[in-house]
Amino acid sequence: MIGKLNHIAIAVPNLLEAAEKYKNTLGAQVGKPIDQPEHGVTVIFVELPNTKIELIFPFGDNSPIENFLDKNPAGGIHHVCFEVEDIYYAAEKLELEGSRILGNKEPKIGAHGKPVLFLHPKDFNGTLIELEEV
Repeated sequence: MIGKLNHIAIAVPNLLEAAEKYKNTLGAQVGKPIDQPEHGVTVIFVELPNTKIELIFPFGDNSPIENFLDKNPAGGIHHVCFEVEDIYYAAEKLELEGSRILGNKEPKIGAHGKPVLFLHPKDFNGTLIELEEV
């Protein structure tokens, strides 16, 4: 059901500083900040030949990233994102198999302009999983 690894998301305490580190220290191609108010984050994508890294930072009040950064002040891996061909099929199959979809179970539009869902980390060995329809 899952396809390619789309990205690994890293929550960071300072978005621009983290982006500069990837750009200047590692020589990566780094995009511009993208505000995602519906998700409570601002993101910057680091483009790699085989995938992306998504640097995420809190946006607005009650961002879910704030709680993560409170527990991990230096930042850290927040989630992994896998591509799926049909997000509704994937959601239905996962729920039938006992996986929990976070939120209201309806896809939201993600930073790439495509539908996304998040799966409960307790169902996947402590890892928050994002699914993105391609």
